[in-house]
Amino acid sequence: MTDTRPHHDLTGPATAPPLILGPSIGTSLAVWEPQLPALAREHRVLRWDLPGHGGSPATLLPSDGSANGSADSSADGSATIDALAALVLRLADDQGWERFAYAGISIGGAVGLYLAAHHPDRVSRLSVICSSARFGDPAVWRERAALVRAEGTEAMVASRPGTWFSHRFAQSPVGAALIEDLRATDRAGYAACCDVLAAYDMTADLAKITAPTLVVAGRDDPATPPAHARRIADAVPGASLVEVAGAAHLAGVERPEAVTAALLAHLTSTAPPQPGDDASRHAAGMAVRRAVLGDAHVDRAVARTTPFTARFQDFITRYAWGEIWTGDGLDRRTRSCITLTALIAHGHDAELAMHIRAALTNGLTREEIGEVLLQSAIYCGVPAANSAFATAQRVFDEIDATPHVDSASHSRTEK
Repeated sequence: MTDTRPHHDLTGPATAPPLILGPSIGTSLAVWEPQLPALAREHRVLRWDLPGHGGSPATLLPSDGSANGSADSSADGSATIDALAALVLRLADDQGWERFAYAGISIGGAVGLYLAAHHPDRVSRLSVICSSARFGDPAVWRERAALVRAEGTEAMVASRPGTWFSHRFAQSPVGAALIEDLRATDRAGYAACCDVLAAYDMTADLAKITAPTLVVAGRDDPATPPAHARRIADAVPGASLVEVAGAAHLAGVERPEAVTAALLAHLTSTAPPQPGDDASRHAAGMAVRRAVLGDAHVDRAVARTTPFTARFQDFITRYAWGEIWTGDGLDRRTRSCITLTALIAHGHDAELAMHIRAALTNGLTREEIGEVLLQSAIYCGVPAANSAFATAQRVFDEIDATPHVDSASHSRTEK
């Protein structure tokens, strides 16, 4: 009997809150691997493959489009976004999940928007990454569908570096593996997903979404530029927007720390803790502390805690991270700028090194950090800024000497 469910993978504690992750067109569930360890620590994570992608059969969507590029509407495939959403609901039902958090990239994000608007009782939180309410001219997607039906997904390979991520990143093992995923994708399944995007338009439905929503944009994304994300964030009531510097369409792959931090903050955010609710404050603070400073740093700090320092560690987690850094009044990029300036003013170079790494995690570029340091020369003094530039250069040199290492995990100060 043919399975009518997408290929999927489950990770994380069986009793943890459910989280479903949707991929982008041309990739498999492996596109979520950079975020998986952090997300699966506190969630039961289900990743799924699009039809014809990864391990999912192409037959999950109709493949009735034409391969001849005809402009006749009868040649257009009939696959639509509601069919993909139904596949996700089927997976959730199989797990017994009445409600779940959902995060999706590109077409995976489009599925999330549809679910949140048309099945609001099912989606508890929504994260939309490098996606859109409408992916441009439908004719472009019809043409791409016809091309891939005729020539296979190899026809798309040359254009993915520079679209998915930078050309340099395409040469990395991670980038190369994603390109191979594209090559392995079934042409009928890929083309059917193009048909979905051609017919998709959620513009009029965004205002219906009631789930707390995070929208993430890659600042260098040519496929869904930041303007697409801003339109979603402006239309969805109460939505938050994060723009990731130095990232193209697969922002979570090229800039994993920044995207992971944004997701963790959104997924773990709750109503402000009530006075005296120290347990809630500590839990929220630890989640944000890990997101900003990195697991390795926090694990070292916890491991070095002694009876003498335990109260201080608890105080920092509850107050600095659990109240200040979790606040909704400022985004984390702004908080990093403020923190850097304050540390420069007081000459706390060891703390400054830690928070320079944290600023990179929070989405600041090296150039933007340099602007903060230059501004501090005016208001904190040239000698303080001179020392800060030396500290920042040392941090950047250390990062460059250890490529592919989490930049937030090698600070010298454990706090």
